[in-house]
Amino acid sequence: MQNLLRAVSLPNNASAQSQPPIVKPNGTTHEESRATEDLLVVSPYTSRAHLLDLTLLNHAQVLLAKALTILSPLTDAYATSPYISSFNWEAVVSLLAATARTGGFAWKEQFFYVIIFRSQVPPSTNRSDLAALDMRAHAEAMASGGLLKYWFGTPDADGRNLATCIWRRREDAQPGSGGDGHRAAMRATINMYSEWHVERHKLVVGDNVESWDITPWTD
Repeated sequence: MQNLLRAVSLPNNASAQSQPPIVKPNGTTHEESRATEDLLVVSPYTSRAHLLDLTLLNHAQVLLAKALTILSPLTDAYATSPYISSFNWEAVVSLLAATARTGGFAWKEQFFYVIIFRSQVPPSTNRSDLAALDMRAHAEAMASGGLLKYWFGTPDADGRNLATCIWRRREDAQPGSGGDGHRAAMRATINMYSEWHVERHKLVVGDNVESWDITPWTD
């Protein structure tokens, strides 16, 4: 996913009333409607294979996945700027806190696995091919059930870009990046990118969502 799986805004007063994009097709039976309510759009891709199955998550993970639907950049220079200040993390955490509080959920401190992929694409790269590889790798990653959010930007004037994944845990990222689509994307890296590197981080959300931080991952 932009070879991300290789390792692999709302305003600040966003509230629990914000509605994440849950898929609800028309003309379904009650059982089908109930099933689609458990599928969440967590990336730019919206077909069934790319949706997050909320039934595979615990309640805290569901709340975070829904809050992450509002993740968006605060600057056009996200490809080269510090990760935390490039996105509306304060709004995401505020929404998470409001949703947990409204639902009477006692959030306990926990952490999540974050991957950041910074790259530079030369003019010679066929971006349609890149997009096709990315889409295939993302569908494979979603099969693990632990990819809570996938976001990628648009290359800037110099071809630099950033993509990011937030995983339920590191263990989910390993099988999520082992499919044929991911291996194909890996093989294409040499020809499609002039520069790329991966950063691994940890998103820590404290008790009652009263604190949060994103720090470098340590094994």
